[in-house]
Amino acid sequence: MIRKRLSALLFRISKWSLVTEYAPNEPTVFVCAPHTSNWDFIFMLAVAWHHKLDVKFVGKASLFDGWKGTIMRALGGIPVDRNNAQDVVEELVAAMKNGHTTGLVITPDGTRGAHEYWKSGFYRIAMESGLPVTLAYMDGSTKTTGLGPTFHLTGDKAADMDRIRAFFADKSGFYPERRVEPRLRDE
Repeated sequence: MIRKRLSALLFRISKWSLVTEYAPNEPTVFVCAPHTSNWDFIFMLAVAWHHKLDVKFVGKASLFDGWKGTIMRALGGIPVDRNNAQDVVEELVAAMKNGHTTGLVITPDGTRGAHEYWKSGFYRIAMESGLPVTLAYMDGSTKTTGLGPTFHLTGDKAADMDRIRAFFADKSGFYPERRVEPRLRDE
């Protein structure tokens, strides 16, 4: 209840609004984009807390150093060694299959710096675990955030990414100039 109240407080004092579809009622991989600011993290937690979702999220290992690590883990964080990401995907798939988490938050555009492609881990996790994806967004142009549709990927990477691109086409992120088009290197 405290988390839901904190979420409501954030939306009350910020200029942002929660505009969302219904939360999924089954374990899912949350695909959160565009990832253009650290504010994305705060607002995505608020969305999850509003819907009373038990989620885990992945973050670069350096976010878990020192005292920050205690807080990040308490919020559901899982550190990722970017140099050993393959092992992380396999571990996350196993955890999702075994029901150890109800939602896994992934920011596929990865770092907030300049780059051209999304990371494919979310796709591999969803396909290998058999879980659906739920699209989650931040849109600076409308100052809205929330959840979009939940659906199962088909394995046709180009068609799945076209559906994802269509949803995120008008979503700009917190800082629109940092937005990365939803595109995988191997599609």
